[in-house]
Amino acid sequence: MKNQDKIQNYWENFIEKKNIHATQYSAWSFGSSNQMADELAELVVKGDKTATTSAFDLYDENEEKPKVGEYNIILDGNQQPVCITKTEVVEVIPFHLVSAEHAYHEGEGDRSLKYWRKVHEEFFQKEYAQTEKEFTTNIPCLCEVFKVVYGTS
Repeated sequence: MKNQDKIQNYWENFIEKKNIHATQYSAWSFGSSNQMADELAELVVKGDKTATTSAFDLYDENEEKPKVGEYNIILDGNQQPVCITKTEVVEVIPFHLVSAEHAYHEGEGDRSLKYWRKVHEEFFQKEYAQTEKEFTTNIPCLCEVFKVVYGTS
């Protein structure tokens, strides 16, 4: 079975079991490598990761941005579904104003703001460089909070 078929079957099982009538979802993995996708998906499944941050400036003009109430199928590094989340909060905040609470909910490292800033600055610097833009601590960050609604035992 192809990955896309597995993802669609996962979605159909979810809406049937939960009696949900939603038809739209996004399927994606965290990070920029298979290893990072696996590690971050595992944090979501464990309940440690309930938030994420992306660079608002790096969305394409017509690209859909996260919205409250949307469903996301979180994929591992092999593009296999591990769980489904529902977005609860979306806000755009300058990098330097992202809170310690948000950093904690990202669930990574020691969950401190210091750790969050270090790894996200490194990550965003690489992403910005790929688009020939410059990272600064004033960049707008799209901060999301979500909850797992399917897939964990």
